[in-house]
Amino acid sequence: MKTKRLILSAAIILTFQVLALLFFAPINKSLALEGSQIKITILYDNYIFLKETKSGWGFSCIIQGMEKTILFDTGTRSDIWFHNINKLKVNPKDVDLIVISHDHPDHTGGLYSFMEKNNRVSVYVPASYSDYSVKRVEAFGAKVFSVDEHVEISGDVFLTGEIGEQSLIVNTSQGLIVITGCSHPGIINVLEKAKMKVNGKVYLVFGGFHLMYKSDKEVKQIISDFRKLGVLKVGPTHCTGDKAIKLFKEEYGDDFVQMGVGRVIEANRLIE
Repeated sequence: MKTKRLILSAAIILTFQVLALLFFAPINKSLALEGSQIKITILYDNYIFLKETKSGWGFSCIIQGMEKTILFDTGTRSDIWFHNINKLKVNPKDVDLIVISHDHPDHTGGLYSFMEKNNRVSVYVPASYSDYSVKRVEAFGAKVFSVDEHVEISGDVFLTGEIGEQSLIVNTSQGLIVITGCSHPGIINVLEKAKMKVNGKVYLVFGGFHLMYKSDKEVKQIISDFRKLGVLKVGPTHCTGDKAIKLFKEEYGDDFVQMGVGRVIEANRLIE
């Protein structure tokens, strides 16, 4: 009987020790980060994805869930942009960094109005950005960085460097997400530079591809080049043009991502 009690006591002590290890041992960092989500929301676009938002010629999106919250471009009309921001429950004060793809009004229209709500940001502009525009942003108290070459602006977030404009690259566990403003230098040039600067497969490319004035034959060749570059998913919008968007949809099928204001794209962060 005494032996049984000793065995039972030992079993109880062992159980408590195991529980203590489970509950109080330090959490492994890689496990803690596993499955954490990147969330990219379209704030301004020619097309509407979510009802009660408004469309306008231009582009803007916000990237959340990374080390920093990043705003990419600011649309054309600040009234439309802020209507969408409010509808989508985005708080301007949460933004840490702003990236401007190029100095055209359909990508910079909301910038100065935004500064009135949050000037505690760093703004990354291409090297060709006008001195006047830079000084105007700095007058609000924001820090402005002129980008010429490829640079990492936050953990796993990069800029291609200027090739007529700049694009943004997010490195995820699924692959690279490349976000373009208008792709004035040519969307294939943008993708080639993105792949050269950040090694990895291209999971998704979205934004303006600037194919409005291309023939069907030219667009089909570009789509073929997308396939050769290993692009898995596409989200053409803004200045891509309706005909070109249709051709991408026909080619990519289920891997075509419909864009528009209110569209949310999610991906997994890299596990450290």
